[in-house]
Amino acid sequence: MSLPSRYDRVFGHIDGHSFYANCERIYRPDLAGKPVVVLSNNDGCVIAQSREAKAVLELYMCRPWFEVKEEAEKHGVVAFSSNYELYADASNRFMQTLREFAPRIEVYSIDESFIDMTGYKGNLTAHGREMRDTVEQWARIPCGVGYGRTKTLAKLANHCAKKMPRFNEVCDLVTMPEAELNSIMESLKLSDVWGIGKRLEKRMNARGIHNVLKLKNADPKRIRDEFGVVVERTVKELNGEAHHELNEEMPDAKQVMSSRSFGKRVSTLKELKEAISFHASTATARMREKGLYANAVMVFIQNSPFDEAEYYGASRVVGLPAPIDNTLQINNVALEILKVLFKKDIYYQKCGVMLTELVPATGKQSDMFGFVEGDAKADALMSVMDSINSKYSRGTIKLASEGVHKAWSMKRELKSPNFASWEELPQVRA
Repeated sequence: MSLPSRYDRVFGHIDGHSFYANCERIYRPDLAGKPVVVLSNNDGCVIAQSREAKAVLELYMCRPWFEVKEEAEKHGVVAFSSNYELYADASNRFMQTLREFAPRIEVYSIDESFIDMTGYKGNLTAHGREMRDTVEQWARIPCGVGYGRTKTLAKLANHCAKKMPRFNEVCDLVTMPEAELNSIMESLKLSDVWGIGKRLEKRMNARGIHNVLKLKNADPKRIRDEFGVVVERTVKELNGEAHHELNEEMPDAKQVMSSRSFGKRVSTLKELKEAISFHASTATARMREKGLYANAVMVFIQNSPFDEAEYYGASRVVGLPAPIDNTLQINNVALEILKVLFKKDIYYQKCGVMLTELVPATGKQSDMFGFVEGDAKADALMSVMDSINSKYSRGTIKLASEGVHKAWSMKRELKSPNFASWEELPQVRA
């Protein structure tokens, strides 16, 4: 059996609409049809809006919440603090539902995926509508679907599905007549294409390329000479020649970081130790989930560059004698780094821990100096710790140095319950 040529491939692209805002509606049917916004860390800026919110707050995206709060409340806007645990659970169900409709899937981000539909003999529009309806029924997330001969065309098709009502959230560019496809491309601006940003769009406009059809018909060699090989591939993809393959495997991380702005300013070493311990523990747990080991630990602390006081931002990286994935050891290293970085009389705004130079277990070298003594015992402890935290919730078992009250923790006054956690399920009392 011969493999399909670059021109015979079929890709789908599925994108959840207003993902964070619609996640908040999953367990709140009373919010249907109401404007909803989600705020960034520490309830700072608007980072997500439902369609209803966009209609009344179209210029408020990324604006500080305190600036738009009064006007938003006049329009009945319901605001939520970021609830990443809820969004991750909704994303998992969203992706799992998509796997029912395609043999191969690439999870591209928390709310979008590519699927490989090469060789599918059925009606793609009907397939897309069934997938869209099932995702909304099972995962409670409205979405759009686009199909194309390449990933670039599939993403462009999804853009059309979202922006052009006649497609009713499903757009098939594979079987569309060429004249109709060219007409649509002529109506689209360059920045509607995957990988074409505003700056690149301005440069291309200056060269007489003003819409997607002109880009499609451009000479690939000229495009490569003026804009580089990546844009040349985009032109070829717009012409149905697949150059971006589906990536089903997540690449090994090169680094893992945990960092966060404080809910209130921190000035004492005790509070900073608690925060650094929390981030060291969080980053190490994430790293273990990927089956990786760290060769180096980086810690940073800083105040805000917008403070009236002089800016102080400091970081330091320490290499380890051997790769490790043990929370206790990494936390000890991070706290030693903190002692060096800490200065008194500074109101710190943010800190974090990054684990770098990560290697898989197969790349882990033995330690001749005894830094990783008692591997079996340490591995068993970490395994039990991860198992309990996975079963009950993050932080059920934690380091004593992380503290208890955590007055420095991120401000999330408008956070909805994490309905994926047993601890936060609604309780009904007789």
